[in-house]
Amino acid sequence: MIRIDPTTDVLGLIDVQPTFMPGGELPVAGGDEVVPIARRLTADVFAHAFATQDWHPPGHVSFASTHGAAPFSTVRLPYGDQVLWPDHAIIGTPGAALHPGLPLDRVDAIFRKGFRPGIDSYSAFRDNDRVSTTGLGGWIRERGFRRVFLCGLALDFCVFWSAQDARALGLDVVVVTDACRAIAAPAGPGGSTLDAACRAMTDGGVQLVGIADLA
Repeated sequence: MIRIDPTTDVLGLIDVQPTFMPGGELPVAGGDEVVPIARRLTADVFAHAFATQDWHPPGHVSFASTHGAAPFSTVRLPYGDQVLWPDHAIIGTPGAALHPGLPLDRVDAIFRKGFRPGIDSYSAFRDNDRVSTTGLGGWIRERGFRRVFLCGLALDFCVFWSAQDARALGLDVVVVTDACRAIAAPAGPGGSTLDAACRAMTDGGVQLVGIADLA
């Protein structure tokens, strides 16, 4: 059982947005199922929370339509390989809003990512060029948080990259897996992006737990 410290633990709600839920532009299977669990964690378990939003301008470099390419294909950009996604989380659209089921009155800060037209951003901390930052790391340090609990969408992309970057900053990291859903795309013989992400997180010292493990 993990006991929550109200002064040094913080919950991160990663991209809990309609754009990633059934009926959205880039749906994750069962994505809407994270909302009641995320609401419970925010309202009843943690004293402090932050949220992130994917927040893309039209014509973003990560959109397949920008390149005239097929969604989920890959292109090489100056910062590395980029998966091309359907247009999603476009600034100011209903899909880009944080889900109305979240208790936002209990969220201390909101960090937007992916707003630079030429760089995608999976992590809550850094863009995919691994240089540009969102400011979240500095906020966590100044607030005195030492352990970050993550939930949201999608487990094998934005939650995974956020967990890795939080560890790189020297933070203890816990992922609440039943408050996440994954894309789980094929990745190599007999595996998926979810399998690879879970292995990498475990190897990197990230704890994977369920809500029942939290006191």
